[in-house]
Amino acid sequence: MKQLIITSDDFGLSSGVNRAVEQAWKNGLLTSASLMSGGAAFDEAVRIARRNPGLQIGLHLTLVQGRGVLPPDKIPSLVDAQGNFSDNPVLAGCRYFFDRGLYCQLKREIEAQICRVRDAGIPLTHVDGHLNIHLHPTVFRILLELMPRYGITSFRLSQERLAHNLKFDRERKAGKIIEDLIFSSLTDRARPELDRLGISYALEVKGMLNSGRMTEEYILNIIEDLQEGLTEMYFHPGILPDAEISRRMPDYRHVEELAAINSTRVKQRLHELKINVQNYRGEIKC
Repeated sequence: MKQLIITSDDFGLSSGVNRAVEQAWKNGLLTSASLMSGGAAFDEAVRIARRNPGLQIGLHLTLVQGRGVLPPDKIPSLVDAQGNFSDNPVLAGCRYFFDRGLYCQLKREIEAQICRVRDAGIPLTHVDGHLNIHLHPTVFRILLELMPRYGITSFRLSQERLAHNLKFDRERKAGKIIEDLIFSSLTDRARPELDRLGISYALEVKGMLNSGRMTEEYILNIIEDLQEGLTEMYFHPGILPDAEISRRMPDYRHVEELAAINSTRVKQRLHELKINVQNYRGEIKC
């Protein structure tokens, strides 16, 4: 049996993302969305989630390239005076790992991001992260403590078959090899801890190596050889014009990714292949 979760990241980042999420849920294959607690359009995203209760919501943990939830004076070593995290993920990741003095501030902010969603009346079922920051060793250690406390039962284990990806898209080959080495190591370290806590995860995650380029053609190719069991596929859909997503992700194909989620060709082929589209709770959409 093959099951597929289809997720939109960056829910709450902007109105263009939010409108795309709602359209993809109503008209397409979307089963879940990962919400940015510090996103400028968070309140709008909450309203969309409330009027679409079948859409499963997770936390899109943001500790780089975004805004914090707590005031800057509560996490002064993590954000600037305007409350923004570093835009440099490598520098931020090194600081979070080597500067042990940041641990308490990180824990405070991560818990605040979880609580902001829960306080809005939205139950959280899963956690993933902006630029996969949730797998950072320090951040993951904090999440291991907080996920059981807040009833979060699923986690994105970001590992993808490199050879399968390169079969259909050979762009950024060197970068993909490096990413595969890094995330293979991180997921190997995380998996036994998740198993110990009984936190579920997909066996493979599609979208890491082709982030921003999850087009209809690519999707039609990769679904032909999905592995048995649960796969998650994540997208960054958007409706343009939207200044925020164009500024942050100028090379991403937001409109094409939305079209792929809404594609009748993809839906028909999944039906032919007998691949169930569902959420982390196992609720089947089609």
